Amino acid sequence: METIQAFSLIAAAIIFGVCGAGTAIAFGNLGGKLIESSARQPELAPKLQTQFFLVAAFVDVISIIGVGMSFLFIFANPFVG
Repeated sequence: METIQAFSLIAAAIIFGVCGAGTAIAFGNLGGKLIESSARQPELAPKLQTQFFLVAAFVDVISIIGVGMSFLFIFANPFVG
């Protein structure tokens, strides 16, 4: 029983870490590409910024789903009878 809870907490910690690191890397790449594209074609900057915010929302949603799953493992563990 304690082993299942311990491994579930470790899994939740790994999920938190991967979600945070993945989101940070994605936002770094996304922001860099936005600046690069805006510098190459300044007239497209408003359209690119709109697309940037749309993709940023999708990146956040994926991260929030991972955090929700880790909260499930912490507070309502399905592996414990």
